[in-house]
Amino acid sequence: MDKCKILIIEDDSDLREGLSFSFSGDGYDVAEAGTKREGSREIAKGCYDIVLLDCNLPDGTGFELCREVRSYSNIPMIMLTARDTEMDEIKALELGVNDYVSKPFSLGVLKARMKRILQDKSETMKIVSGSVTIDQDMCKVYRHGEEVKLSKLEYRLLLYLIENKNHILSKEQILDKIWDSDGKYVDNNTVSVNISRLRTKIEDDASSPVRIKTVHGIGYIWKE
Repeated sequence: MDKCKILIIEDDSDLREGLSFSFSGDGYDVAEAGTKREGSREIAKGCYDIVLLDCNLPDGTGFELCREVRSYSNIPMIMLTARDTEMDEIKALELGVNDYVSKPFSLGVLKARMKRILQDKSETMKIVSGSVTIDQDMCKVYRHGEEVKLSKLEYRLLLYLIENKNHILSKEQILDKIWDSDGKYVDNNTVSVNISRLRTKIEDDASSPVRIKTVHGIGYIWKE
């Protein structure tokens, strides 16, 4: 089993190195960043399981970084801060951090909170339907345990279908959900063409689909 990967974004080098030493001793794979820019670059790699994020950084704030990250990732984040005010805590939680810890803090309590978040993540970030598994945190799809390479659009389409399993989705609903945000012109065949491509990657036999079924005259349904 792979080690859990932690990213610590903290400008206080003593605290950062102390946390890194402690978590490494517990068997975690730890990486460090001392600025918002470095942290942003590391998170974008998509290889971490959780982020410990300082609120005040030399080139920005943890709030700004959290807002940026939440535009493309659901990676768990714990904010570490000396700004112990109710408004800051509310702001952080509204931006999407999973927990908020005020400095100085108990290392034992921090580890307990992180463990809980990681356990919750393992239960909620994966969607399983038949032979298909979607890892939402890593944006990866597996069929019969083997990774399936999907385009960004195919991934969004599959996720939308499975999230609405056993419910008929019209072509118009799919277009509005998957393509509308791109602001690009699409013709009437766009949905059917992409459904066909997805079937070739997901179904055991694309010519006789079991999961992605056509509802003639209406749209499509993911059958479970």
